[in-house]
Amino acid sequence: MFAIIGIVLVLVGVIGGYLMEHGPLAVLFQPAEIVIIGGAALGSILVANPLPVLITLGKGMLRVFTPSPFTKAFYLDNMLMLSALFSRARKEGLAKLEADADDPQKSPVFTKHPKFLKDHHALHFVCDTLRMAASAGASHFELDQVMDQDMEVHHHETGQPVAALSTMADSLPGLGIVAAVLGVVITMGSLGGPPEMIGKKVAAALVGTFLGILMCYGFFGPIASHMGKLTEAEAHYYNFLRVGIVAFIRGASPMVAVEYARRVVPTHIRPTFREMEAHCKGRKPDAAPKS
Repeated sequence: MFAIIGIVLVLVGVIGGYLMEHGPLAVLFQPAEIVIIGGAALGSILVANPLPVLITLGKGMLRVFTPSPFTKAFYLDNMLMLSALFSRARKEGLAKLEADADDPQKSPVFTKHPKFLKDHHALHFVCDTLRMAASAGASHFELDQVMDQDMEVHHHETGQPVAALSTMADSLPGLGIVAAVLGVVITMGSLGGPPEMIGKKVAAALVGTFLGILMCYGFFGPIASHMGKLTEAEAHYYNFLRVGIVAFIRGASPMVAVEYARRVVPTHIRPTFREMEAHCKGRKPDAAPKS
Protein backbone atom coordinates (compact mmCIF):
# COMPACT_ATOMS: atom_id res chain seq x y z
CA MET A 1 0.00 0.00 0.00
CA PHE A 2 2.73 2.47 0.99
CA ALA A 3 4.71 1.50 -2.13
CA ILE A 4 1.77 2.50 -4.32
CA ILE A 5 1.34 5.76 -2.39
CA GLY A 6 5.06 6.45 -2.78
CA ILE A 7 4.99 5.94 -6.55
CA VAL A 8 1.96 8.20 -6.85
CA LEU A 9 3.75 10.89 -4.82
CA VAL A 10 6.81 10.62 -7.07
CA LEU A 11 4.66 11.14 -10.16
CA VAL A 12 2.65 13.95 -8.56
CA GLY A 13 5.81 15.71 -7.38
CA VAL A 14 7.66 15.49 -10.69
CA ILE A 15 4.77 16.08 -13.08
CA GLY A 16 3.09 18.59 -10.75
CA GLY A 17 6.23 20.71 -10.55
CA TYR A 18 6.64 20.48 -14.31
CA LEU A 19 3.08 21.67 -14.85
CA MET A 20 3.54 24.52 -12.36
CA GLU A 21 6.18 25.85 -14.74
CA HIS A 22 3.65 25.49 -17.60
CA GLY A 23 5.54 22.65 -19.21
CA PRO A 24 3.64 20.80 -21.98
CA LEU A 25 2.98 17.19 -21.04
CA ALA A 26 2.98 16.05 -24.66
CA VAL A 27 6.72 16.73 -24.86
CA LEU A 28 7.39 14.12 -22.14
CA PHE A 29 5.67 11.38 -24.11
CA GLN A 30 8.42 10.03 -26.33
CA PRO A 31 7.69 6.41 -27.28
CA ALA A 32 11.04 5.97 -29.01
CA GLU A 33 12.95 6.95 -25.86
CA ILE A 34 10.82 4.56 -23.78
CA VAL A 35 11.51 1.72 -26.24
CA ILE A 36 15.27 2.39 -26.18
CA ILE A 37 15.58 2.60 -22.40
CA GLY A 38 13.03 -0.09 -21.55
CA GLY A 39 14.24 -2.53 -24.18
CA ALA A 40 17.90 -2.11 -23.25
CA ALA A 41 17.13 -2.46 -19.52
CA LEU A 42 15.03 -5.59 -20.06
CA GLY A 43 17.65 -7.08 -22.36
CA SER A 44 20.47 -6.44 -19.89
CA ILE A 45 18.61 -8.11 -17.03
CA LEU A 46 17.86 -11.14 -19.25
CA VAL A 47 21.52 -11.42 -20.21
CA ALA A 48 22.77 -11.13 -16.64
CA ASN A 49 20.42 -13.54 -14.84
CA PRO A 50 19.21 -17.16 -15.21
CA LEU A 51 15.52 -18.00 -15.43
CA PRO A 52 15.02 -18.96 -11.72
CA VAL A 53 16.34 -15.56 -10.63
CA LEU A 54 14.06 -13.80 -13.13
CA ILE A 55 11.01 -15.71 -11.87
CA THR A 56 11.86 -14.88 -8.26
CA LEU A 57 12.46 -11.27 -9.28
CA GLY A 58 8.98 -11.01 -10.77
CA LYS A 59 7.38 -12.50 -7.67
CA GLY A 60 9.45 -10.25 -5.43
CA MET A 61 8.37 -7.11 -7.27
CA LEU A 62 4.72 -8.11 -6.82
CA ARG A 63 5.29 -8.60 -3.07
CA VAL A 64 6.37 -4.98 -2.78
CA PHE A 65 2.80 -3.90 -3.53
CA THR A 66 1.18 -6.23 -0.99
CA PRO A 67 1.19 -5.93 2.82
CA SER A 68 4.11 -7.59 4.59
CA PRO A 69 3.14 -10.99 6.02
CA PHE A 70 5.56 -10.57 8.92
CA THR A 71 3.25 -8.94 11.46
CA LYS A 72 2.70 -9.34 15.19
CA ALA A 73 -0.26 -11.64 14.49
CA PHE A 74 1.94 -13.74 12.19
CA TYR A 75 4.57 -14.22 14.89
CA LEU A 76 1.96 -14.96 17.56
CA ASP A 77 0.54 -17.71 15.37
CA ASN A 78 4.01 -19.19 14.90
CA MET A 79 4.68 -18.97 18.63
CA LEU A 80 1.49 -20.94 19.21
CA MET A 81 2.65 -23.53 16.69
CA LEU A 82 6.09 -23.88 18.31
CA SER A 83 4.54 -24.10 21.77
CA ALA A 84 2.17 -26.87 20.65
CA LEU A 85 4.98 -28.68 18.86
CA PHE A 86 7.33 -28.54 21.83
CA SER A 87 4.59 -29.53 24.31
CA ARG A 88 3.77 -32.56 22.16
CA ALA A 89 7.42 -33.59 22.15
CA ARG A 90 7.73 -33.05 25.91
CA LYS A 91 4.65 -35.16 26.70
CA GLU A 92 4.87 -37.90 24.07
CA GLY A 93 8.58 -37.98 23.35
CA LEU A 94 10.80 -36.45 20.70
CA ALA A 95 10.23 -39.46 18.43
CA LYS A 96 6.64 -38.32 17.91
CA LEU A 97 7.95 -35.30 16.03
CA GLU A 98 9.45 -37.57 13.38
CA ALA A 99 5.93 -38.52 12.28
CA ASP A 100 5.01 -34.84 12.10
CA ALA A 101 8.13 -34.12 10.07
CA ASP A 102 7.59 -37.05 7.67
CA ASP A 103 3.98 -36.17 6.89
CA PRO A 104 3.24 -32.59 8.00
CA GLN A 105 -0.06 -32.60 6.08
CA LYS A 106 -1.39 -35.09 8.66
CA SER A 107 0.33 -33.60 11.71
CA PRO A 108 -2.10 -32.62 14.49
CA VAL A 109 0.04 -29.51 15.04
CA PHE A 110 0.87 -28.31 11.53
CA THR A 111 -2.65 -28.82 10.15
CA LYS A 112 -3.91 -26.14 12.53
CA HIS A 113 -1.56 -23.65 10.86
CA PRO A 114 -2.37 -23.73 7.12
CA LYS A 115 -0.33 -20.62 6.37
CA PHE A 116 2.78 -22.36 7.66
CA LEU A 117 2.01 -25.46 5.58
CA LYS A 118 1.86 -23.30 2.44
CA ASP A 119 5.31 -21.84 3.11
CA HIS A 120 7.24 -24.77 1.67
CA HIS A 121 10.73 -23.54 2.51
CA ALA A 122 9.87 -22.76 6.14
CA LEU A 123 8.06 -26.10 6.40
CA HIS A 124 11.09 -28.04 5.14
CA PHE A 125 13.36 -25.89 7.27
CA VAL A 126 11.52 -26.97 10.42
CA CYS A 127 10.67 -30.54 9.44
CA ASP A 128 14.17 -31.45 8.28
CA THR A 129 15.56 -30.14 11.55
CA LEU A 130 13.02 -32.04 13.66
CA ARG A 131 13.79 -35.20 11.70
CA MET A 132 17.49 -34.84 12.46
CA ALA A 133 16.77 -34.33 16.15
CA ALA A 134 14.28 -37.20 16.42
CA SER A 135 15.84 -39.89 14.24
CA ALA A 136 19.53 -39.01 14.04
CA GLY A 137 19.88 -37.76 17.61
CA ALA A 138 21.70 -34.61 16.51
CA SER A 139 22.82 -32.30 19.30
CA HIS A 140 21.59 -28.74 19.63
CA PHE A 141 25.00 -27.50 18.46
CA GLU A 142 24.82 -29.62 15.28
CA LEU A 143 21.25 -28.50 14.60
CA ASP A 144 22.25 -24.88 15.08
CA GLN A 145 25.04 -25.23 12.53
CA VAL A 146 22.85 -27.00 9.97
CA MET A 147 20.04 -24.45 10.30
CA ASP A 148 22.49 -21.59 10.05
CA GLN A 149 23.89 -23.03 6.81
CA ASP A 150 20.37 -23.48 5.43
CA MET A 151 19.54 -19.87 6.29
CA GLU A 152 22.72 -18.64 4.62
CA VAL A 153 21.92 -20.48 1.38
CA HIS A 154 18.32 -19.24 1.38
CA HIS A 155 19.37 -15.67 2.13
CA HIS A 156 21.86 -15.77 -0.74
CA GLU A 157 19.20 -17.05 -3.14
CA THR A 158 16.63 -14.45 -2.10
CA GLY A 159 19.28 -11.73 -2.35
CA GLN A 160 20.08 -12.46 -6.00
CA PRO A 161 16.86 -10.90 -7.42
CA VAL A 162 17.44 -7.81 -5.27
CA ALA A 163 20.96 -7.46 -6.64
CA ALA A 164 19.69 -8.00 -10.20
CA LEU A 165 17.07 -5.26 -9.91
CA SER A 166 19.53 -2.89 -8.20
CA THR A 167 22.03 -3.41 -11.02
CA MET A 168 19.34 -2.72 -13.61
CA ALA A 169 18.23 0.41 -11.73
CA ASP A 170 21.82 1.67 -11.62
CA SER A 171 22.10 1.19 -15.39
CA LEU A 172 19.01 3.27 -16.21
CA PRO A 173 20.68 6.72 -16.05
CA GLY A 174 23.35 5.44 -18.44
CA LEU A 175 20.74 4.00 -20.77
CA GLY A 176 18.95 7.35 -20.61
CA ILE A 177 22.15 8.98 -21.82
CA VAL A 178 22.32 6.43 -24.65
CA ALA A 179 18.80 7.40 -25.69
CA ALA A 180 19.74 11.10 -25.42
CA VAL A 181 22.87 10.62 -27.55
CA LEU A 182 20.86 8.85 -30.23
CA GLY A 183 18.44 11.78 -30.14
CA VAL A 184 21.32 14.21 -30.57
CA VAL A 185 22.56 12.18 -33.53
CA ILE A 186 19.15 12.53 -35.15
CA THR A 187 19.12 16.24 -34.28
CA MET A 188 22.52 16.79 -35.90
CA GLY A 189 21.15 15.30 -39.09
CA SER A 190 18.38 17.88 -39.05
CA LEU A 191 20.59 20.97 -38.77
CA GLY A 192 19.60 23.60 -41.25
CA GLY A 193 15.91 22.81 -40.83
CA PRO A 194 13.30 24.96 -39.09
CA PRO A 195 14.28 25.95 -35.52
CA GLU A 196 10.99 24.56 -34.18
CA MET A 197 11.77 21.09 -35.54
CA ILE A 198 15.31 21.15 -34.13
CA GLY A 199 13.96 22.30 -30.76
CA LYS A 200 11.51 19.38 -30.64
CA LYS A 201 14.25 16.88 -31.43
CA VAL A 202 16.53 18.29 -28.74
CA ALA A 203 13.66 18.15 -26.24
CA ALA A 204 12.98 14.53 -27.19
CA ALA A 205 16.65 13.67 -26.68
CA LEU A 206 16.68 15.27 -23.22
CA VAL A 207 13.56 13.35 -22.25
CA GLY A 208 15.65 10.17 -22.55
CA THR A 209 18.02 11.38 -19.84
CA PHE A 210 15.07 12.49 -17.72
CA LEU A 211 13.31 9.12 -17.99
CA GLY A 212 16.44 7.13 -17.19
CA ILE A 213 17.15 9.11 -14.02
CA LEU A 214 13.50 9.13 -12.93
CA MET A 215 13.05 5.38 -13.39
CA CYS A 216 16.26 4.71 -11.49
CA TYR A 217 15.80 6.91 -8.42
CA GLY A 218 12.01 7.22 -8.46
CA PHE A 219 10.88 3.66 -9.19
CA PHE A 220 13.20 0.70 -9.62
CA GLY A 221 15.83 1.75 -7.07
CA PRO A 222 13.26 2.12 -4.27
CA ILE A 223 11.52 -1.12 -5.34
CA ALA A 224 14.84 -2.98 -5.08
CA SER A 225 15.43 -1.43 -1.66
CA HIS A 226 11.96 -2.55 -0.52
CA MET A 227 12.63 -6.07 -1.79
CA GLY A 228 15.85 -6.09 0.23
CA LYS A 229 13.95 -5.17 3.39
CA LEU A 230 11.45 -7.98 2.75
CA THR A 231 14.38 -10.37 2.39
CA GLU A 232 15.75 -9.21 5.73
CA ALA A 233 12.31 -9.64 7.33
CA GLU A 234 12.19 -13.21 6.04
CA ALA A 235 15.66 -13.84 7.45
CA HIS A 236 14.44 -12.63 10.87
CA TYR A 237 11.60 -15.14 10.65
CA TYR A 238 13.90 -18.09 9.97
CA ASN A 239 16.17 -16.97 12.78
CA PHE A 240 13.09 -16.92 15.05
CA LEU A 241 12.35 -20.56 14.15
CA ARG A 242 15.99 -21.56 14.57
CA VAL A 243 16.40 -20.01 18.01
CA GLY A 244 13.19 -21.58 19.32
CA ILE A 245 14.01 -25.10 18.09
CA VAL A 246 17.62 -25.00 19.27
CA ALA A 247 16.55 -23.76 22.71
CA PHE A 248 14.06 -26.62 23.07
CA ILE A 249 16.52 -29.31 21.91
CA ARG A 250 19.05 -27.87 24.34
CA GLY A 251 16.62 -28.67 27.18
CA ALA A 252 14.48 -25.56 27.69
CA SER A 253 10.82 -26.00 28.54
CA PRO A 254 8.30 -25.30 25.74
CA MET A 255 7.36 -21.85 27.07
CA VAL A 256 10.98 -20.88 27.73
CA ALA A 257 11.99 -22.04 24.24
CA VAL A 258 9.22 -19.91 22.72
CA GLU A 259 10.42 -17.00 24.84
CA TYR A 260 13.91 -17.44 23.38
CA ALA A 261 12.34 -17.20 19.93
CA ARG A 262 10.22 -14.17 20.88
CA ARG A 263 13.30 -12.21 21.91
CA VAL A 264 14.74 -12.24 18.38
CA VAL A 265 11.59 -10.85 16.74
CA PRO A 266 12.14 -7.27 15.51
CA THR A 267 11.00 -4.86 18.22
CA HIS A 268 8.40 -3.01 16.15
CA ILE A 269 6.34 -6.20 15.72
CA ARG A 270 7.48 -8.18 18.77
CA PRO A 271 4.60 -9.33 20.99
CA THR A 272 5.01 -8.78 24.71
CA PHE A 273 5.58 -11.77 26.98
CA ARG A 274 2.03 -11.47 28.31
CA GLU A 275 0.62 -11.41 24.78
CA MET A 276 2.65 -14.47 23.86
CA GLU A 277 1.74 -16.36 27.02
CA ALA A 278 -1.98 -15.57 26.74
CA HIS A 279 -2.05 -16.51 23.07
CA CYS A 280 -0.30 -19.84 23.60
CA LYS A 281 -2.20 -20.88 26.71
CA GLY A 282 -5.55 -19.58 25.52
CA ARG A 283 -5.57 -21.46 22.21
CA LYS A 284 -3.42 -24.49 22.83
CA PRO A 285 -5.66 -27.59 22.64
CA ASP A 286 -3.72 -29.61 25.20
CA ALA A 287 -3.34 -26.78 27.78
CA ALA A 288 -3.53 -28.07 31.32
CA PRO A 289 -6.53 -26.77 33.30
CA LYS A 290 -5.86 -24.33 36.09
CA SER A 291 -5.95 -25.86 39.57
